[in-house]
Amino acid sequence: MALPAVRSGNQVGRWDPFREFEDLYSQLGRWMDSALGRLDQGIAWAPLADVTEVEDAYVVEVDLPGVKREDVAIELVGNDLVVTGELKQKERQGLLRHRTRRTGEFSYRVTLPDSVDADKVEASLDEGVLTIRVAKSEAAKPRRIAIRGT
Repeated sequence: MALPAVRSGNQVGRWDPFREFEDLYSQLGRWMDSALGRLDQGIAWAPLADVTEVEDAYVVEVDLPGVKREDVAIELVGNDLVVTGELKQKERQGLLRHRTRRTGEFSYRVTLPDSVDADKVEASLDEGVLTIRVAKSEAAKPRRIAIRGT
């Protein structure tokens, strides 16, 4: 006799099949890197990032653990926000047997909507997270419209 499946009631979030594909792809990449060695040396890698829209700006958070502020460059070219830099490999003693951490040049690019103010961009690097705040132009900010009538 088959027993019914029992699930705990403390699930934190909903199941996201796309997240599982991302995790699988990431694990496969790490496995390939460790099994076959780094075949893509010299090719820029893309750090993980989030883009959030708030009322008056777009906030881009890029994960850059171990990267120094002087090793990062940020440019706003038209509507494209481009973050480039290098995570330098530290000198080691002994023979490196296994490597999964990325080093070398990186590049992250995101296209923002037309409604950004290129003169109002701020950036900070704290605890390995680069936070870039790109202000929206005045025309793009929501405004309340008064309704007239009787």
